Amino acid sequence: MLKSELESEWLSKFIEHLGAAERGLSQHTIAAYRRDLDNFCNYLIKSENGLKVIECSSNQIRGFVAHRHRLGIGSRSIQRNLSAIRSLYIYFIREQLMDHNPAVGVLSPKGERPLPSTLDADQLESLLHYPSSESTSKSSNGESNLEHLLLRDLAMFELLYSSGLRLAELARIDLDVVNSIHSGIVRVLGKGNKEREVPVGEKAQLAIERWLEVRDELADDGEQALFVSKRGGRIAHRTIQQRLDKIGKDRGLESHIHPHILRHSFATHILESSGNLRAVQEMLGHENITTTQVYTNLDFQHLAAVYDKAHPRAQIKAQKSNKKPRRD
Repeated sequence: MLKSELESEWLSKFIEHLGAAERGLSQHTIAAYRRDLDNFCNYLIKSENGLKVIECSSNQIRGFVAHRHRLGIGSRSIQRNLSAIRSLYIYFIREQLMDHNPAVGVLSPKGERPLPSTLDADQLESLLHYPSSESTSKSSNGESNLEHLLLRDLAMFELLYSSGLRLAELARIDLDVVNSIHSGIVRVLGKGNKEREVPVGEKAQLAIERWLEVRDELADDGEQALFVSKRGGRIAHRTIQQRLDKIGKDRGLESHIHPHILRHSFATHILESSGNLRAVQEMLGHENITTTQVYTNLDFQHLAAVYDKAHPRAQIKAQKSNKKPRRD
């Protein structure tokens, strides 16, 4: 190691400090810190003209982070690298070798967020399948209410998948958007109270029509929510989650099903079919907060064209292809 004798001495003292009983660190952690600091020192020797650790600014530490990232080192490992460096400078301040910590405020690259699971076409068909007409012709009030709830549930699930809505966006929809839904559009209020328009596929339109035929039998007088609970008021988020999971299990889907799976399935299937990341981003209502990519607004006609071409449930095939959307 090509560190100065003085620097090597202080680094050794720091490692000894880590091993002190009051620190409570395992030998594995101490060994990892030693490797992290050796990597940092080697970087300074090779890339910063042998700059001493004690002379570093935050710029050199950021350079080290970028160097590790370019090598393909994972974000968790880089976070540990930074933790070791910060701890070293805290020790130097304690020993009055420095009066500030240059590693404070230096961030590691964000780790990749695990994506939620998606449903494939067969799983979606199982989840969104309507029972036969014979099985929905019950007469008793109890059975009728259960059928009404199923029609509501399937309408909600179709809309979640058809338009990639968030749970809160779905629950917030009122009756005043029904006409636009019949025209193939749903207007929702998303995060940050930002309104957006999203296409609605024909299967979702038909599911909502079925639900509207029975909605008034459940809804309280004057209730404006499109989707209501069995007690007549606006349906709760938790109820939607529970109903989706229950129906998924009842229909043979083994994994836990939650609303975001339908939203992510929407995005994945559109992207796989179209390759149009910008359109998907717009339909999901995502703001692009990265500094390297400018958020681009796409006009709705372009979004609708991408949607109609790519979404597996955008239109009913063959015999339904010439049907015009209702505009009443």
